[in-house]
Amino acid sequence: MQLIVRKPFAAVAATALLALGSVSCQKDALNPVPQTQFSDKVAFDTPTRVALQVSNLYAFTKVGNFLGGRFQLYNDIRADEFINLTSNAVTGSTVWNHTETETSSNDVNNCWIYGYQAINQVNVFLAGLDDNASKFVAPTFPSTFATTANQYRGEARLLRALCYYSLLQLYARPYADGNGSKPGLPLRLLAEKSTTNNSLARSSVADIYAQILADLNFAETNLPASYSDDFTNTTRAHRNTAIALKTRVYLNMGNYASVGTEAAKIVPSKAPYVAANGGVANGLNSSIAAVFAPPQTTSESILSFPFTANDAPGTQNQLAYYYLPASLGGNGEYSLNTATGIVANPAFAATDARRTNFVVTTTGGTFLKKYPTGAPFTDNAPVIRYAEVMLNLAEARARASSTVDAQALALLNAVRGRSNPAGVYTSFASATELVNAILLERRFEFIGEGLRNIDLMRTLRPIPAKGIVREIPTTDPLYIWPIPQSELSANQAMTRN
Repeated sequence: MQLIVRKPFAAVAATALLALGSVSCQKDALNPVPQTQFSDKVAFDTPTRVALQVSNLYAFTKVGNFLGGRFQLYNDIRADEFINLTSNAVTGSTVWNHTETETSSNDVNNCWIYGYQAINQVNVFLAGLDDNASKFVAPTFPSTFATTANQYRGEARLLRALCYYSLLQLYARPYADGNGSKPGLPLRLLAEKSTTNNSLARSSVADIYAQILADLNFAETNLPASYSDDFTNTTRAHRNTAIALKTRVYLNMGNYASVGTEAAKIVPSKAPYVAANGGVANGLNSSIAAVFAPPQTTSESILSFPFTANDAPGTQNQLAYYYLPASLGGNGEYSLNTATGIVANPAFAATDARRTNFVVTTTGGTFLKKYPTGAPFTDNAPVIRYAEVMLNLAEARARASSTVDAQALALLNAVRGRSNPAGVYTSFASATELVNAILLERRFEFIGEGLRNIDLMRTLRPIPAKGIVREIPTTDPLYIWPIPQSELSANQAMTRN
């Protein structure tokens, strides 16, 4: 095993990685040609080398083919908010058309490969920490390094949870379909350095979610409450990050009581909505435009993945490349669906700040400019914002109580009123109407952030028709992606979707 030092993932951080042997993916993709190498026998010899490996876990998770852009894109263009303009399979036209196959390399195979590559980096790192624990003593390591090592374990396990959660959304049936009993993913928790463990059967969706929650619970207990600067508090996992992600996970599982328990740790019962738990003061920013304006480090962004000119998402992976029109420096791959998408909804007021700041009509159509930078496209890739935690809690309270819950209404109005003060709601006739308004608000608020398809699937709704593409019912095999041929070929215990 080698340690490979790669280019930086942010302006202030170098990265390093533990090389890995083959798992049930493409070997070449899992073993990029190294620029610098040194043996794993010295990889854990100094605090700096250990820290570099932690930075690299983020680099593998935020790769452009996975959570650095493509994952968010796939979960938007599968649904109904965008129209494909280029018919380019490299940039997602088969995803938009629902014509993916087991051999689709640009999406079905690549997303799986890069997701499991990131997971194995975590597993190799965690095993290395355990195997080298005897080295973590003075004088080379500070007396506090045991706590630091657990912090690193927390970061690693949070990233592993995020990877498994993300893969579930594309390659497995929703939790609501059979209460998690349907086939999930191969649950790889070992450091894979050879092909020995390639054949591994799928665990159930419920079992994968249980592991995700175990990782996030460990992370919450061991992650630091905060870091020393806004950039790090936005781009590196801390205690609130684990809590916020748990609200998303529990909402997907329909466990509304647990959404409430987790959200209460960082969302006050009434305004102002700012976390007051002794950690990062995450809160609802007064301006939605400011949240996405460079440098995108407001306290509303609980976790996002940063990029620089020297560490860009990669060709045709960048969110701005897909969504910005050519006149604003993008490639105009996808326009907004002005016929049946959210921009056509009469509740999306002309004066709504999300429309005035993020929607532009120009040559070729109406486009999203939520990610404003042109080449080399250094916008942060979003993972989770405080506004989502608020709406997660609002929906959970309304569903759990089956009433027009006062706190749920207040949370909805806080998010809605920030961008559309004239559009706040006074009340609803039923809990169903309240839940529908929350789901609608999520479409306004999170367009282009990769939540639309996930929201459809967790609520077992069809994927709507758009343009020339038909509706995909929940029972259609196309409702989820096929298992990639690369996995089926390498893993003899794998089953097809």
